[in-house]
Amino acid sequence: MSGLNRSLNLLRTTLKPHIIPKANISAKPAKHILTAGEKAIAMFTFFATILVPSGWVLTHLEDYKKR
Repeated sequence: MSGLNRSLNLLRTTLKPHIIPKANISAKPAKHILTAGEKAIAMFTFFATILVPSGWVLTHLEDYKKR
């Protein structure tokens, strides 16, 4: 019977509505405006982070097939 009570308590807590606080969202302009150079460095970093590993896998695909 205690197992049934535990499972009912778990179900009761999951069905209870939870109060979630609002996010602090502001519509103010940015305090620090990024320069074109900073944006270029950020974009290069993002693209390199994604494209270099996938390019490595694609260029060595035949080696991976042989194993």
